[in-house]
Amino acid sequence: MSRTRWIFLGIIVFAVVIVAASILLSRQSNEPGGAALTVERPDALTIRVLTALPVEPWVRSAADAFNAGDYTVDGVPIEVEISAVDGLTALGRWDRNDYGALPADVRPEDLTEAERAALADFPTAWIPDSRYLVELANASYKERLGRDVFLTDGEYRARPIAISLFAWGLYESRASVLEDKFGAINWSSIHDAATARGGWPELGGEPSWGFFKLVVPNPSKNVGGLAAMIAMAGEYYDRTNISVEDIADPQFQAWLRELMGAVTDFSSASAYTAEDFALFGYSVGDGGQLLESDLLQNMQGIRTRWEDPLRIYYPDYVTWFDFPFSVWVGPETTALQKNAALEFQRFLLSDDQQKAALAFGLRPANPNIAVDAVENSLFAQWQDQGVQTVVPRTTAMRSPDRDVLLTLLRWFELNVAQ
Repeated sequence: MSRTRWIFLGIIVFAVVIVAASILLSRQSNEPGGAALTVERPDALTIRVLTALPVEPWVRSAADAFNAGDYTVDGVPIEVEISAVDGLTALGRWDRNDYGALPADVRPEDLTEAERAALADFPTAWIPDSRYLVELANASYKERLGRDVFLTDGEYRARPIAISLFAWGLYESRASVLEDKFGAINWSSIHDAATARGGWPELGGEPSWGFFKLVVPNPSKNVGGLAAMIAMAGEYYDRTNISVEDIADPQFQAWLRELMGAVTDFSSASAYTAEDFALFGYSVGDGGQLLESDLLQNMQGIRTRWEDPLRIYYPDYVTWFDFPFSVWVGPETTALQKNAALEFQRFLLSDDQQKAALAFGLRPANPNIAVDAVENSLFAQWQDQGVQTVVPRTTAMRSPDRDVLLTLLRWFELNVAQ
């Protein structure tokens, strides 16, 4: 071969090496959150998923089924660990960086062994109650780190895995009296019932019922309590967007205080308000606005214990929870862990698991699955009590911003929680 041909061949080889190196570097720079934590290939892989309380029973059941299967990522077996945490509590922990995200100027490859070990329990994914909680957490980290940690597009975007909404649940005996008196179940009629000075006799009910008792989740323990208060404000102002100025209005605060004053005892209520409703009956309350899935999961227990079934009503101003599966894209977790989280996300959205969610009172996020697709669907079981497979036309409340949430929580702490 001539010297010229050898030179030409050398140039070609060099060019191929340069192109290959460029492609490799490009792929690494496009990884979510920059360079991910790199470790030796493990024999097994554990991912930790923070999970909102309303979907925790279903997600934990799904995780058990997933762990019992032969699921792998790049040939490595996956183990899913579920940690139940209220969405508002988790948001506070993200804001305080309790989970230990790395500072912006720290590279994963520079960590000591002890520092790497400290990241062993870092959450791989988060399933909060609603998408707006993810957006608030991401905004906090973006300000701190200069980059997104939860994405709204692409492969790792936050994706809803189930849906639920806030609905009225009242004991049938009480609901009949309120409908005869007011004609409709809404925050206005509930307010009038709560402030009736003569109690249930004034409303047309039994003297033994005493005064109307409202059931609302404790906003300090359950993000559903704040959601109910936002729905109250939406109906009061007859619009979907609520501001800090609206909450600070003295007339609204007086109206809200009268409503919340009808709750028997926030201090003794747990984070599982519907479960308390089922366990302790009328002593907890006569009815209130709770998450539909929580109500449905406790319908049978209420009927069995109290022989007075709940009636379900759907409000005009409704708050939706969409439980988005949100993968943390920062370098605190490995690429294998992120991809393992996607495997579990796909499992939750599979037809079988979406059908399984119906037994927990959750509406499927998978459009292929109807809410009455299986015999044990709670939506089919309780249709006679007002449950609707297709939600009637309602007005959806807009997601509150951080200032609105904090203002409502502070008002509650100062005026009700004491």
